[in-house]
Amino acid sequence: MSQLVDNHPLGRDFPELKDRIHELKTSNTHFSKLFDEYESVDRDVVRAEQGVENVGDFDLEDMKKKRLLLKDELYAMLKQA
Repeated sequence: MSQLVDNHPLGRDFPELKDRIHELKTSNTHFSKLFDEYESVDRDVVRAEQGVENVGDFDLEDMKKKRLLLKDELYAMLKQA
């Protein structure tokens, strides 16, 4: 049985930056690429945590670390711009 696992979209984690997120997604190709990669990794983490995808503990931890690094980089870009 799968459990309910929450994903971490940037707009929900940083609601005060929603407009800035949209602006950078449409105007900055590097930000847009990182954003898409973040969303993809976030979906993969959620699927693994729900048991939809069979992923080992070490792989799941690596995916979570990658998601956090991407989020940190995106947040830095949002605050810098």
